[in-house]
Amino acid sequence: MNIHKAIKVRNCIIFIVLIALIGIEIGYSQAQTDSRSNEIDIIEHTIRACIGWAKNKDLALLYRVIANDSSYYEVDPDGSVIKGFEQFKKNERIWMSPDFKAIRFEIRDLKIILSELGNTAWFFCMPDDINEWKGKPASRLNTRWTGVLEKRDGKWVAVQVHFSFPGSK
Repeated sequence: MNIHKAIKVRNCIIFIVLIALIGIEIGYSQAQTDSRSNEIDIIEHTIRACIGWAKNKDLALLYRVIANDSSYYEVDPDGSVIKGFEQFKKNERIWMSPDFKAIRFEIRDLKIILSELGNTAWFFCMPDDINEWKGKPASRLNTRWTGVLEKRDGKWVAVQVHFSFPGSK
């Protein structure tokens, strides 16, 4: 084989290897993108469950999607702060009362940011939580809701949430 043919064969092999490496990198990047997109879908489902459990008074669902320990914090629009799961559970008597009825909820402008490591997420949204107490409206409308979720033992749980109302202009 002459030197020119050997160089052509070598260049062809280098080109094929480079194309294969680029294809592998594109496939890997796409797999990472798909994985992150799937995680965000799961996080959104978890966020929705934090409100959606009330329709059927499904406490088991609620307790699967929030941290069941002292790390759970919730700040409510009235300024009260719930510190820890045990304090949070004290609200069961209100939620499970026949006087409380969840009607529906809507979440607008949901933004989820997944950490680079993929084990923490932050979110912001504007929910309307439509409820009744003793047959009268007891809803939270146009609420700002922010929070932090962690992935623990393969499941996403809310560890901190903050509800507030936009100030008047």
